[in-house]
Amino acid sequence: MENLKSQPVKSFKTSKIINLEKGKIPPQAVDLEEAVLGAMMIDKKGVVEVIDLLHPEAFYKEAHQDIFSAIITLFHEAKPTDLLTVSNQLRTDGKLDKVGGDYFLVSLTQKVSSSAHIEYHSRIILQKFIQRKLISISSDLIEEAYDETVDVFDLLDDAESKLFEVTQGNFKKTAETAESLVNQALKKIQDISNTEGLSGVPSGFSQIDKLTAGWQPSDLIIIAARPGMGKTAFIISMAKNIAITKNIPVAVFSLEMSSVQLITRMISSETNLESSKLRKGNLEKFEWELLQVKVENLSKAPIFIDDQPALSVFDLRAKARRLVSQHGIKLIVIDYLQLMTTGSSKSSGNREQEISTISRNLKALAKELNIPVIALSQLSRQVEARSGHKRPMLSDLRESGAIEQDADIVSFIYRPEYYKFVEWDDDEKTPCQGQAEFIVAKHRNGGLDNIRLKFVDHLAHFTDLDEGFVTVFHSKMNSESDNASNRTVNPDDAFEGLDDNVPF
Repeated sequence: MENLKSQPVKSFKTSKIINLEKGKIPPQAVDLEEAVLGAMMIDKKGVVEVIDLLHPEAFYKEAHQDIFSAIITLFHEAKPTDLLTVSNQLRTDGKLDKVGGDYFLVSLTQKVSSSAHIEYHSRIILQKFIQRKLISISSDLIEEAYDETVDVFDLLDDAESKLFEVTQGNFKKTAETAESLVNQALKKIQDISNTEGLSGVPSGFSQIDKLTAGWQPSDLIIIAARPGMGKTAFIISMAKNIAITKNIPVAVFSLEMSSVQLITRMISSETNLESSKLRKGNLEKFEWELLQVKVENLSKAPIFIDDQPALSVFDLRAKARRLVSQHGIKLIVIDYLQLMTTGSSKSSGNREQEISTISRNLKALAKELNIPVIALSQLSRQVEARSGHKRPMLSDLRESGAIEQDADIVSFIYRPEYYKFVEWDDDEKTPCQGQAEFIVAKHRNGGLDNIRLKFVDHLAHFTDLDEGFVTVFHSKMNSESDNASNRTVNPDDAFEGLDDNVPF
């Protein structure tokens, strides 16, 4: 016995084991959980204050989760939430004995005298829940990181997605009742009636907004066209409408043009100065003055441009989450889809499958962030081989039919003038000079239409067809009827008629 007691090695090993397993328990605040539940049963005002802050999973003890669920049920049914009604609801749910019976409910109400600090207590409970959630995510991440069969980029994306949920407070939802969904729908309809029928992000083009009621949250919108039709010009005009006129934050991922090139085109559209003059810096004194005045609104607009080339879906999702979290982005624009990559080391080399993966992930991103995602797309060359007018159709989408399947809206931009046509192929044979057609070929939640827009070629700018867009410099300095070399333009006239409120 003495020999066994004197062995130092075994004593040392035992102490090491005890130190490694020091008896840690998950973060919790059970006493505050009891106080909050008690306050909710003695004061209805307490229920109102925390009903949108807490959820059943935020409580550490299962019995507390059941009691809180019973209170939520009573609240949604517009019934009183007191000791008797909560007890009866738990009895109806078959959980009264499970939580400890009426005696336990009485003990909860005796722990507090009012709901004075219920919101503060609730926030502590929520903090403990977030700590437990982070521990759970970290544990899963460590286990998966040791698994050599797991793709590291998928692991990173999954980890960031879960952390984003914690940051936003948007934890995985379970199925919702019809009553809850009806109430949400009624509230949304009421909100729409107060915003002139626009339930989404307005594009700034009246006929498009009339058809779509604005770009809707969680929708994937595809805008496709052949090169030279003005895809980038359209999204530049739209981004300015949204960010400058409505002050709605917009993120633009430009895979084709650099951020400086993109903002220069926005400046050209905003100031009515041709981009070629801006590139050369060949401006008159009054044009420099105009430039300083007109770019002020643009410089303050909530537009965020990322020009990372060959952007992967993984990088896009990571950046989009941060932009939504930090800047409250309400719309994402991608220029353009075919320049994106999957970013996966398991790429099969099949481009059609890669495009399918990208479009599927863009739709998932729109749903996750609950904002519209607009992606530009190229059309196949078969449009050019078509005889007569070359108006695009759904079968022209390049590389993958999955784009059509995943998108909520598929639209095309068509300018017959680009193909040297002088009139539309309608019954009236109306002139098509300076015009474009925005073709909505698929609309999951609405109608289809061909909407004509005005296109200002030298400014690469779109506007509503029935709105007078002032092109002072074009008409005064570049018109065929005016000989610019023999006439003197009054600098003061350059500012005349320019209205800061002209929609773009």
